[in-house]
Amino acid sequence: MNEIYKIYKILYKNYGPQGWWPILGYGYHKQDYNFPRNHDEIFEVCLGSILTQNTTFVSVIKSLENLQAKNALNVYTIEKMEINEFKEAIKPSGYYNQKARYILEFIAFYKNLYGATPTREELLNVIGIGEETADSILLYGYNQPELKVDAYTKRILVHLGFVNDKAKYTEIKFLIQNSLGASIKDKKKLLIAYQEFHALIVEHGKKHYSKKPYGSGCFLNPHVK
Repeated sequence: MNEIYKIYKILYKNYGPQGWWPILGYGYHKQDYNFPRNHDEIFEVCLGSILTQNTTFVSVIKSLENLQAKNALNVYTIEKMEINEFKEAIKPSGYYNQKARYILEFIAFYKNLYGATPTREELLNVIGIGEETADSILLYGYNQPELKVDAYTKRILVHLGFVNDKAKYTEIKFLIQNSLGASIKDKKKLLIAYQEFHALIVEHGKKHYSKKPYGSGCFLNPHVK
């Protein structure tokens, strides 16, 4: 068993399935991989992926709930909202001026898809969509096999000695994808592993990699490397 896959198995055994991406009104859907179930839920994931830039998911939930209270969790209602009202709704997520612009840019792009699945390259050409946001949208919004890498992922892999602190996003992404792909041959199971692995990393990261010194109490240390 390769070491990255071993990490995934250990985390899954300790924390169990996470059920990401949580959908308002339903929540975390552990071991139900039929989400998102419709275009509104796809858009909600896309919206949340943009809002979560440089903030916590708890803050994103507050913003989404504000929009939901205004019946504005869809493309067309947001477009019709007065801009300051929209900014106020997403204010809990921080950087609301910038994020309002990014969301409106994304909406224009999203409408032109006419329900099709975007490519990673297309997403990266949208203002405000970087690699992490693009992979989040594809992995959780469109069930595409694009692993999402975040700060916790890098901190854990640096701490365990898999990469150095200068490792780039793409290097980490392909290290994990290639490692999981070598151990999981079934495409559906591999997609599920991508979805769960990121969520498990976040859960483990919050407990052991939120404060320096990173890795304090991390139970992965004796099991890998």
